[in-house]
Amino acid sequence: MITLFPDWVKSVVTQGVVGRAATKGIFTFQTWNPRDFTNDVHHTVDDRPYGGGPGMVMKVAPLRAAIHAARAALPLAKVVYLSPQGTVLNQNLVQKTAVNVSQLILVAGRYEGIDERVLTKDIDAEWSLGDFVLSGGEIAAMAVIDALVRMLPGTLGDDLSAVEDSFSAGLLDHPHYTRPPEIDGQCVPEVLQTGDHAVISQYRLQQRLGKTWLKRPDLLKEKVLTASEQNLLEAFKKDYFSGLKE
Repeated sequence: MITLFPDWVKSVVTQGVVGRAATKGIFTFQTWNPRDFTNDVHHTVDDRPYGGGPGMVMKVAPLRAAIHAARAALPLAKVVYLSPQGTVLNQNLVQKTAVNVSQLILVAGRYEGIDERVLTKDIDAEWSLGDFVLSGGEIAAMAVIDALVRMLPGTLGDDLSAVEDSFSAGLLDHPHYTRPPEIDGQCVPEVLQTGDHAVISQYRLQQRLGKTWLKRPDLLKEKVLTASEQNLLEAFKKDYFSGLKE
């Protein structure tokens, strides 16, 4: 990863699920700081924009040198710049990247952004977390790392956890419950306490379909449901509207 704040990023990616994956050797992580590729006493990595305007722009030479150093270490890597102008990251892109890309160089910009000449010559793709602006690309890059690493076999205690996550198969996740079975008058659905895994699987699929219909109907517009899935969703809707009338 290319970043001006390597210690900050390392402090995050060495924790939790991602940190355990690194300890197991499931993935490796390295940073390159553009400041290390400067020649002046102040380690300057930014300058005023041509044409005027507010803010500063990251300079070509140190950023390009950092990217080249990273490419030398990772010759098969795809170079991705985290930018609000990029392709919005979704689970489909995460899954495809986890399967098809073995090496990835994430470039975290700062200030008003990076020189356009770096974008056109040194960057393979731009990714965004959404239509909002952050102070730098580090937070976005850490989100990308977390999303990708959890897709790698062996990262999670049960690899099915990633398969059942929200947005996998184009649906939101089903509700989750743990002990005790009743608290403050709220009970765990009886079906989850039956031990019948086939019935539980159907119930959870129905809940995924229903939650998606309620919270993200736009996702269903992009998904072709099977006849069985459509029946489950219709039954969910019937129960939902019955509940509203009571």
